[in-house]
Amino acid sequence: MSITRTASTVHKWLALLLTLPILFWFSSGLFFALSPIEEVRSENLIADHPAQPIALTIAAQGLVRLGAQGVGTADRIDLRTLLGQPVALITREKGRPVLYDLATGKPLSPLPAATAAAVARRDYRGTATIERVVAITAPSPEYRGILPAWEVRLAGDTGLSIYVAADTGMVTARRSHLWRVYDFLWGLHILDIREHENFNSWLLVLAVGSSMILLITGVILIPERLGWMARRQRPRKQQSSGH
Repeated sequence: MSITRTASTVHKWLALLLTLPILFWFSSGLFFALSPIEEVRSENLIADHPAQPIALTIAAQGLVRLGAQGVGTADRIDLRTLLGQPVALITREKGRPVLYDLATGKPLSPLPAATAAAVARRDYRGTATIERVVAITAPSPEYRGILPAWEVRLAGDTGLSIYVAADTGMVTARRSHLWRVYDFLWGLHILDIREHENFNSWLLVLAVGSSMILLITGVILIPERLGWMARRQRPRKQQSSGH
C-alpha cells in the first residue's frame, strides 16, 4: 500500500472520530473570542468605591486594644475597612485568619449571613435585590476559592452570585450565567466535563495527538488532491508513448 493511500485511510477515519472534539474546540473557541473577559468575570458590575484611608492613631490604638485582649502574635496584619469600619485581619501560620473590629477589639469572623449580604450588596453596581444567601463549606466546579464562604445570589437575568469569604470578608468570586456557560464550554474545550480544570488528561492528549496525525496526513494528501501527482505523471506517459 502506498504512502498516499495509507494517509488517505488514516485521514478519513481520524476525521470521523475527531468530529465531536473538533466541533467542541471550534465552537467554544469562537464563544471565547466573542465574549469580553471582563463581562465573563462580572468586572463590569463591580461598584466603584473610593479608598477609605485609616488614621494611624486609630490603627495604633486598635492594635494596642487587641494586644490587651490577648491577641498575642500575628504573622501578618492587614488593616482595611469593612462596610466603612476600620478592621484588622490577623493571620497566623496555623489556623484560620481572624477579622477584628479595631474600634472595639471584638472578633468579627466568621461573618454572619447578614454581613456577607451587605458586603456583596456594596460590591455590586446594579440595583438587583438579594435572592438568597447560602453557606458554602466545600469546593465545587463553580467555586474553588477560600472556604468557608457565603454565596449571595442576586435576583435578575444575569444570575449573578457574589462569593464572600466568611473569615476575611473579602469578595473572592463573581459568577453569572455568562460565566457558567463560559466554564461549561471550557470543560468541553479541554475535554474535562466534570471538573473543568484538568488539561493534562489522557483524553485530551489522545485527541490532540490524533489531531496532529490528522493534520500531517492531510498535508501528505495535498499534492494528490490538487492534481500535482497527475500532472507530474502525464509528461512521463507522453514521453513513453512518443518512443
